[in-house]
Amino acid sequence: MFNAKVFVAELIGTFALVFVGAGAGIAGAGLLGVALAHGLTVTAFVYTYGYISGTHINPAVTFGLALNNTIKWGEAFFYWAAQFLGAVIAAFLLKTFTGDISAGATVGSLTNSMPVNAALVELILTFFLVTSVLHNAVAGKSGNLAGLAIGLTLVVSILVGGPLTGASLNPARTFGPALFTGALADPSTYIVYFAGPLLGAAAAAFVYKFMRD
Repeated sequence: MFNAKVFVAELIGTFALVFVGAGAGIAGAGLLGVALAHGLTVTAFVYTYGYISGTHINPAVTFGLALNNTIKWGEAFFYWAAQFLGAVIAAFLLKTFTGDISAGATVGSLTNSMPVNAALVELILTFFLVTSVLHNAVAGKSGNLAGLAIGLTLVVSILVGGPLTGASLNPARTFGPALFTGALADPSTYIVYFAGPLLGAAAAAFVYKFMRD
């Protein structure tokens, strides 16, 4: 059940996503720069490690694929362990290098003021992302363009959701920086950035099954 190559691929891929994505925020790359940093990293690693692990690098994607029976639930736990570990290592190094990583955290105007609305934003955008993964990568409908389609979905999602929630769409992406900013003590973090994406992934898996049956 445990596959060391899959574990390492997911750890490195998630590390890269957080290190580059959060790093772009810390560097003041702006909304477009942050969106491209995340989307291009996902695109690159889909083509790099997709043949090994599928390049989930996102617990919500893994959750959706487990609900779809693309992977087994026992495998999903190892994916999650690798993803969260990769995110924590990336955030730790960014903290070590820069001191303050709050600009790389996934927060937006709705995060604290309207957490339920923020969770809905995360749900909707994660639905788009996991839908893209299911149709392009799992069903293989876009062939060699799957990585590009998935990466672009993340780019446009961040362009829309970035100002509202930070557009994490990824519990590990939030967890890593939050561990070093104190955000894990805030209950809204779990409502917005854990419940929202996981429910969005579940909805995507349900709609995908409807479309495929």
